[in-house]
Amino acid sequence: MPIKPEWLRKKIRPSLNQELESMFKKSKVNTVCQEAMCPNISECFSKKQATFLILGPICTRACTFCAVSRGKPMALDADEPQNVAQTVKQLGLSHVVITSSTRDDLSDGGAKHFCKTVSAIKAIDDSIVVELLIPDMRENVEALKQIAHSGAEIIGHNLETVPRLYAVRRGSNYKRSLRVLKLLLSLNPSIATKSGIMLGFGEKDKEVEILMQELLDVGCKYLSIGQYLSPSTHHAPVVEYVKPERFEYLRKIGMDMGFKYIKSSPYTRSSYMAHEYLEAT
Repeated sequence: MPIKPEWLRKKIRPSLNQELESMFKKSKVNTVCQEAMCPNISECFSKKQATFLILGPICTRACTFCAVSRGKPMALDADEPQNVAQTVKQLGLSHVVITSSTRDDLSDGGAKHFCKTVSAIKAIDDSIVVELLIPDMRENVEALKQIAHSGAEIIGHNLETVPRLYAVRRGSNYKRSLRVLKLLLSLNPSIATKSGIMLGFGEKDKEVEILMQELLDVGCKYLSIGQYLSPSTHHAPVVEYVKPERFEYLRKIGMDMGFKYIKSSPYTRSSYMAHEYLEAT
C-alpha cells in the first residue's frame, strides 16, 4: 500500500464528537459517520451535522471497501423513524441525509422503513430537504416506486467504482445500479438523482469519463467523487492516493459533460456538504 500523502492526514478529534455521540446514544439512532469510520466525523459533528443510518448497523453484503459490520441483521426498530425525526429537529437540520445498511433479508429491502422515516421528518417540518442514499434493493420495482414517491427531494445510489473493478462491491452489479437510477427518475421525474464513486482502486480517467457519461444517460446530474481509504488491513487495499489536481480535473470534465453539480476532492463523501448540491443549481 502506498504511503498516505500529506493532503490525506486529516485528524479525527474525539473531543469534538462527544456531544453528538451522547445525543445519538440517548436517541437510539445510528449514523454512518460512526459506523463507516468517516474521516470527516469531527468536522461534521462539530457543526452538528450527521448522516443517519437506518435499518440497523449490520449489512447483509460484504463489500471489501466498507467498514460497516456485516452478518445477521437485527429486527427493525419500529421507533427508529420517529427517533431520527426528533434528532433532526434537535439538531436543527434543514437538509438531512438518510442512508442504510443493505438489507437483502427484507422483501422490500427496507423501502417502507425509508418512507416512514421521510414522513416522520416531513411531519415535523415539510421544508426540511430530505436526501436518501439507498442500496439497489435488488431492483425491486415496487420498493423503488415507494422510495421514488417517499417525499424525498434527492435520491442517491452509489456506483462506487468503474465496472472493471467491481470485485470490491460484492453482491452488486454495475448495470443494475444504473438501471435503479434510471427507474427512480422515470417513476418520479420531480426528484433529483445522485451517485458517488471513489478513486484509488486503480481506475483510469477514461473509465471514469465513461462512467460519468453513463450516469448522465440515465438522468443522474449530481455526483460525488472522493478518495478510497481502506478501513483496515482486512479490506481492499488502496492502489493509489490520487492527487487533488486529478479530482479537480475530473470535476471539470464532468461539469463540461452536463452534470449540474459535482463535489470532487480527496475527502469528499456521498453525504459530505450535501446541501451544496441543490444550492449550487
